[in-house]
Amino acid sequence: QVQLVESGGGLVQAGGSLRLSCTASGRTFSTYTMGWFRQAPGKVREFVAGMSASGVIAYDTDDVKGRFAISRDNAKNTVYLQMNSLKAEDTAVYYCAADRTRYSSVSSIWSQYNYWGQGTQVTVSS
Repeated sequence: QVQLVESGGGLVQAGGSLRLSCTASGRTFSTYTMGWFRQAPGKVREFVAGMSASGVIAYDTDDVKGRFAISRDNAKNTVYLQMNSLKAEDTAVYYCAADRTRYSSVSSIWSQYNYWGQGTQVTVSS
């Protein structure tokens, strides 16, 4: 069983930046595709960004791609989400997730991920 622990959320003004971290337990982190999802109140969970074990990166939209950056450090079992130029609409609980079935691709479908963190709140004030 893999445990994922997110950190780095908080309250930030519009235009500011945050870096989320997600650290995984176990020895197989480097073989997993890792994803970041978010869920705002009253909305469905949506894909933000993902990075495969082989280094393939995907973002949900061009807007996210231009402001967010996903990266990973396999030596630290950690995946990051650098978020810049934050907007009020980025406010949500952010979750990291691990997909053990893929090595060279990224799924944007939350149900295809096997392990989830508890989430970290990101609030952007306008």
